Amino acid sequence: MTLTVDLLHRFPDFELRAAFQAPRGLTAICGPSGAGKTTLINSLAGTISPSQGYIEINQRVLFDSKQHINLPPQERRVGYIYQDARLFPHLTVGQNLQLGRWFRKLPTAPEKTEHIIAMLGLDGLNKRRPSTLSGGEKQRVAIGRALLSEPEYILADEPLSSLDLPRKLEIIPYFERLRDEMQIPIIYVSHHVEEIERLATTVLSLTGGQMADSIKI
Repeated sequence: MTLTVDLLHRFPDFELRAAFQAPRGLTAICGPSGAGKTTLINSLAGTISPSQGYIEINQRVLFDSKQHINLPPQERRVGYIYQDARLFPHLTVGQNLQLGRWFRKLPTAPEKTEHIIAMLGLDGLNKRRPSTLSGGEKQRVAIGRALLSEPEYILADEPLSSLDLPRKLEIIPYFERLRDEMQIPIIYVSHHVEEIERLATTVLSLTGGQMADSIKI
């Protein structure tokens, strides 16, 4: 499964050009602040519309300016992992995990849920509220929520930036498992070299809205 991107987005004082293919595995997007990383990932998510170009996953068109195709986020089958977990405080861990499925109107899947809970080490947390969780536990719930939405690709927008070093070291092995076990592209935005060196199978660099050639690791 491959995510294919070729887009141009114009702002009054900035222009983003990005063209690449992200195969299964983890494609890291790196670059300084203001390089266009957030614009790129929001274009892939469907929360902003590029000025022109196209985005497709496994030959399924998500955006095509020429054909006037622009699927909304809920129809793109994308799992989004934010910088902070963004869990609903009034819901339990179990309910937060199921939100992606609920929004996509997917049927319950007890076996899949049990597998994700076991994979992310969330056993015993199902009935707890987010306020009782550590930062690392919250982020693992956020990863589980994205996976249970049955995505065709995952976007991770600096998912470790809000965590201290011990929590980062706790979460990184879970991203390694996602990279190795999931057969889908993972787009991982970060400016931390250590994370990229450990996790990435492909590295893309953005500078001033321009993308350099990809480096396959």
